[in-house]
Amino acid sequence: MIIVMKSHAAPKEIEDVVKRVEELGYKIHLSRGEARTIIGVIGADEHLIANSTFEVMDGVERTMRVMQPYKMASRDFSASDTVIEVGGVPIGCKRIVVMAGPCSVESREMILETAHLVKAAGATVLRGGAFKPRSSPYSFQGLGEEGLKYLAEAREQTGLPIITEVMSTDDVELVGEYTDIFQVGARNMQNYSLLKVLGKQRKPVFLKRGMSGTIQELLMSAEYILAGGNMQVMLCERGIRTYETATRNTFDINAIPVLKEQSHLPVVADPSHGTGMWQYVAPVAKAAVAAGADALMIEVHPNPARAWSDGAQSLTPERFAKLMADLRLIAAAVGREI
Repeated sequence: MIIVMKSHAAPKEIEDVVKRVEELGYKIHLSRGEARTIIGVIGADEHLIANSTFEVMDGVERTMRVMQPYKMASRDFSASDTVIEVGGVPIGCKRIVVMAGPCSVESREMILETAHLVKAAGATVLRGGAFKPRSSPYSFQGLGEEGLKYLAEAREQTGLPIITEVMSTDDVELVGEYTDIFQVGARNMQNYSLLKVLGKQRKPVFLKRGMSGTIQELLMSAEYILAGGNMQVMLCERGIRTYETATRNTFDINAIPVLKEQSHLPVVADPSHGTGMWQYVAPVAKAAVAAGADALMIEVHPNPARAWSDGAQSLTPERFAKLMADLRLIAAAVGREI
């Protein structure tokens, strides 16, 4: 349930309501907007809602039930957009963040070169996979901790925060030692054991939509992380599986405005996986910015023809620099900036 405080509610009145909720054995999440404060009651059951006496407390305007099955991820829970700060980079505000880098970390030299190139073009977060979930057991699976060390060195040299994928509950501690953002891949969107563990972390989580996942299922997966106490969750649209075969996946541009309407969490677009073909990455990235995405994830490789994974959807540094220049124009047209 949600407790909406009056616009003039005093700090002491808010404190009293919070104390009462905690006395009842529930957790709270405060959302302080410009006009009023909203107190989210986490774990509230029907008995509490039916017998609520909060509305007679000083400073309380009304109480309301969150109707969606996803409570904390809903726009009702927080009317204000959530802004996640990573290494001094805010995600979820006017400035659109671009995360760029290779699908896989292949070597120290390769990731360092790519990191400097994407930073020069305007990227603000470095992506790269140290652990790679692949459809074939014979495909390259990543360098593991060695790759994480190379990413950390790239961060040290460029100042770019890093995002990398975590695939298993067994790897959370190790990946957490290096990464600034945990990435949950499409295949793990409904790996609830992993989501619960990430809910106990205090680092942002980048949650990708499953290949056949609905928008509601994506939000319900986010709820697992939020319910664990980690409110730093980003939602990523990366294309879904349909009957269409012209592209690797079908990028669901509709998901961006729908997620922005239904949730307060930042929304990220991944046109690289969404299309699977480099020539379509730029047009879809531009469309995503126009549709309201808060961030983009773009695969960039210094030599896509020699990439160990996903070379077909990777931009060269030159093409990435051109895309960044074009995106600045699109962003300005919709009142944003890059």
